[in-house]
Amino acid sequence: MTADPRYLRQMRLPQVGITGQEKLGDARVAVIGAGGLGAPVLSYLAAAGIGSITVIDADTVDLSNLHRQVIHRTDAVGRPKAVSAAEHLAALNPEVHVRAVVDNFTPTNALEVLAGHDLVLDGTDNFPTRYLASDACEILDLPLVWGSILGFTGQVSLFHGAGGTGVTYRDVHPVPPRPGEVPSCSEAGVLGMLCGVIGSTMAMEAVKHILGVGETLHGRIALYDALTARWMEVPVARHPSREAVTELEDLTLTCGLPGPTGPATDEVTAEQLPGLLAAGVRVIDIREDHEVARGMVAGAEHLPMGTLLAADGKDAADAHRDSALEGAVLYCAAGTRSSSTQRTLAGRGIAVRSLAGGFEGLRDRADQLGIELTR
Repeated sequence: MTADPRYLRQMRLPQVGITGQEKLGDARVAVIGAGGLGAPVLSYLAAAGIGSITVIDADTVDLSNLHRQVIHRTDAVGRPKAVSAAEHLAALNPEVHVRAVVDNFTPTNALEVLAGHDLVLDGTDNFPTRYLASDACEILDLPLVWGSILGFTGQVSLFHGAGGTGVTYRDVHPVPPRPGEVPSCSEAGVLGMLCGVIGSTMAMEAVKHILGVGETLHGRIALYDALTARWMEVPVARHPSREAVTELEDLTLTCGLPGPTGPATDEVTAEQLPGLLAAGVRVIDIREDHEVARGMVAGAEHLPMGTLLAADGKDAADAHRDSALEGAVLYCAAGTRSSSTQRTLAGRGIAVRSLAGGFEGLRDRADQLGIELTR
């Protein structure tokens, strides 16, 4: 691999050279998420000659992904992201061994999936997976490059439990947020170029760590503001009272359930909502208390997403049917959480519908549509 002309420019750097290129070629890296951050991370790591890359993502490509997830093409819509990304990397650099894992990253499989790697990069957009990735890496004593984006801002750091003495994601965010407490990129919006800035920085941190050059972001979080084009830095340290993580926990129901992207499989529009309300169809607001306090659809009931999905399995499905959930219309702020919940319940055999655009999509048109809102 070191003789490949594609690496000549980086091998001319004294910090890389033949020895460094061999280190990259021997590295085994796992990337969780083949989306907005995963796209530049995967592309640059493969182009740099990382020897083995595992791509972990259970989601499929949606048309709304393509403005930022530039590793996928239009003809990949509907296909697994991990497979689409793996094919892109194979075409970019055939010398790199790429393995696609089309599966949810869960407490059940996390340790097995990550074992045997030298480094992990987390480019996911939900809190349960971020905590899980950090905890699994702490147990396996693996360094973790983490990045996140929202709106016009991004963050990057390198975590390493270091046998119970280092800094991890739990030292930065000790308490997981409640469902809906922090908006997703789908709800708050994001520019694709920001994914490139943060994802490329994550790839740089990974390569620096593998080569053992420079100063990584371990013990620091780099904060980027795209509107001012400025970077800031915040020091972080291990919380003195935090015990080392020894087992994995499932946070999907306590800080938000990650779901597939894209529209719900059964949606209703804001124009259809008045007729459904008049017909007595059950309409459920699945937002959190602080969101509902600013108003909701009159005639709807409030049942937060986490509460609605708190039970699981056949008994849960029976309980939901007994409470007449079948046929209900769910809505959240922008349609993302209701879409995810609709898909999740559909997988349990419970048919509900999602309001396209959510509460924000109808609030300014409520009077025009004949929809009464509580204040």
